[in-house]
Amino acid sequence: MKKISPNQLLFIVFLLLQMAVVAQKPIRISSTEKNVSYNIYERYDPSYKIFKTRFTISDFHGYVCADFSFKGRKAKIVSPRFTAKGKPWIWRARFWGVEPQTDIALLEHGFHLVYCDVAELFGNAAAIEIWNKFYKRMKRAGLSKKVCLEGFSRGGIYVYNWAAENPDKVACVYVDAPVLDLKSWPGGKGISKGSPKEWEIFKKDYGYTSDSAALTFKGNPIDKVEQIVKGGYPMLHVVGDADDVVPVSENTAIFEKRVLALGGNITVIHKPGVNHHPHSLADPTPIVEFILKATQKAR
Repeated sequence: MKKISPNQLLFIVFLLLQMAVVAQKPIRISSTEKNVSYNIYERYDPSYKIFKTRFTISDFHGYVCADFSFKGRKAKIVSPRFTAKGKPWIWRARFWGVEPQTDIALLEHGFHLVYCDVAELFGNAAAIEIWNKFYKRMKRAGLSKKVCLEGFSRGGIYVYNWAAENPDKVACVYVDAPVLDLKSWPGGKGISKGSPKEWEIFKKDYGYTSDSAALTFKGNPIDKVEQIVKGGYPMLHVVGDADDVVPVSENTAIFEKRVLALGGNITVIHKPGVNHHPHSLADPTPIVEFILKATQKAR
């Protein structure tokens, strides 16, 4: 039997992937394929065409995920089995793969799912700059101008700080048990015990050398409500009322009151008796419906 060259084998793999996408069946990726790097020029998903870099293929709950490096940071794009009208996408800010039920449901609706790790910069100028460049790459890929932002816990800082700087690029925001005041967590300057280790990282990220100086920080989402509301996009918060890590009273409750006072659009889903974990909802339908409605309106 004639041996198959590496290039021929690669071509066969691409054809199989294309057939799987067209058939809209879950793609099974072999252990060998997961570790093969490809140069991105033509792929089964047009969203990957823009990268002149190398990436690896992995499986995200039956969907093809491209893993690559962007500006020295880990990044991912998960492709749906069909692309919804308008090419909507959801951008996970932090904690990739945690409670993925909303992400999976949106993939089923034809959304792309993307990720660009900027841990642990706590939403500072460096994080915003990297995300601005990543957003431009996604736009060059052909995805919609407005994105749905998703942030769990400290991901709320990243989501809202980027949204405050880019109000015309946001379709909606979905955050879960979000950190909205870094003095609450990791600072632990209220009823939360905080995280001394993360507090020191925050101080370094923003150039503070003392706690007294750090307490003057005004770069939190609760300090940027006016900028955020000007974006006009809807916001959904899911919170556990018994959260003692990121207390609702020090974060979402303050933020919600200020948003409503300025005429903003915010919905809060409360989970009685639930602490910081688990995130999301066992049945993500209310979250998914919120995002579908917002992204359709944003087209």
